[in-house]
Amino acid sequence: MTYLNILIVEGNLKEENKNFTDAGIPTHTDSLKQSLDSLQIKTNIAVVNPSSDKNINSVIKNLSNFDGLIWGGSSLNIYNNTPEIKNQIEFMKECQKKVKNILAICWGMQVAVTAAGGKVKKADSSHIGIAKEIVLNDNGLKNPIYVNKSKKFNSPAFNFDEVITLPDKAICLSSNSINKIQSLYFEINDSKIWGLQYHPEISYEKMISLIEFRKERLIEKRKVFKDETEVTNHISLIKSEILNSDKSQRMLELKNWINIISK
Repeated sequence: MTYLNILIVEGNLKEENKNFTDAGIPTHTDSLKQSLDSLQIKTNIAVVNPSSDKNINSVIKNLSNFDGLIWGGSSLNIYNNTPEIKNQIEFMKECQKKVKNILAICWGMQVAVTAAGGKVKKADSSHIGIAKEIVLNDNGLKNPIYVNKSKKFNSPAFNFDEVITLPDKAICLSSNSINKIQSLYFEINDSKIWGLQYHPEISYEKMISLIEFRKERLIEKRKVFKDETEVTNHISLIKSEILNSDKSQRMLELKNWINIISK
């Protein structure tokens, strides 16, 4: 049986991943691996963290060996332009030269857009654990990433930033009331890139864990909640979504992307 060679790019810094682990929360890479396992596909998975890995040049040399790359989320903000963020942008530029199929999720989409000449800014509003009423446009309905997807759907999501300028020849695939660009597609060099601002690979249960983990930060620094009561009420809303959502529909973009790179 043929195995798919997939590279997972970890977007968080090592320190943030340690915070996750210490709190009993899977890292984004762990969540991706679990989701891929649930699809029951045969994969050879490699993981790289371009912010800190010392062997990054050898990884770059071997990028063309991968059938696809998945670049996940992060707590970073791309406009802060730290050395670690610059490293990620430069690595993405190399990936856009050598990897034929890239699935860029949330932070990954923001890095992909920035590397290709688009722009990202702090959003006026945010998604905390859930993005509601994402609507596919005509381009989205025709794109293979959305085969069998409902035209309007909710999804796990956690973002404070948004894409405001698309790269050259990129197309928007979906929007909602918070982010005009919820997903996109573009080609650069020989690379095909699908970007999702939301998280089909992360469960609502993990989103609740992240909200609880970041509760003080969300109240005091981000100011998206007034107090713990608002946090509790919001978590109750997400728990209701768990009861009403279908896992296979929620993860369909990941499954469709695997089907795309398998051909």
